[in-house]
Amino acid sequence: MTIELLTALATFAFVTVITPGPNNLMLMASGTNFGFWRSIPHMLGVGLGFPMMVVGVGLGVMQVFDIWPASYMLLKLASVAYLLWLAWKIAHAAPPASAEAAPEGRPLTFLQSAAFQWVNPKAWSMALSAITLYATGRDLAAVLWVAGVYVACGTISTTSWTVLGQQMRRLLRNPARLRLFNRVMAVLLVATLVPVLWPAG
Repeated sequence: MTIELLTALATFAFVTVITPGPNNLMLMASGTNFGFWRSIPHMLGVGLGFPMMVVGVGLGVMQVFDIWPASYMLLKLASVAYLLWLAWKIAHAAPPASAEAAPEGRPLTFLQSAAFQWVNPKAWSMALSAITLYATGRDLAAVLWVAGVYVACGTISTTSWTVLGQQMRRLLRNPARLRLFNRVMAVLLVATLVPVLWPAG
């Protein structure tokens, strides 16, 4: 991969991972509700789970959509249903003071957040676009370059959004304010479905 192509890929990857989307909103909510350290498994699940998804997409998953177009629609429906469920969970998250007493008061695990990438509409869009643009031949070396760049950019993004949430926690010690914050995050998470359900053009 040439320096020019690598620079373009890094720019594309950074812009796509740092902008608001389901992962970043959920990380910010996790940082707010559970703090930075408890959110680390969630961060690692996003930061490593998405590049693993990129490898899977680049080495064959895209062909499934070509062979069976209905599978993409099924994936979209599953993604919408799961995101709506997650939005409900965020809207009803327990305040930090009662999080330990409530069974649902815990952040996503590594496996949960890694698996979430496969039903995240933005992740699918990012993975398909990155492979199409920067690993056109879908050879292993090019796919691994794309995945590696996303690991680096994802580390910056997941850390930034979780720290932002942790800092907001100080302003949201009041349970009523925290409930309002969680409900706003839930609404924004649902709003990320708009481009999926009503694509431009």
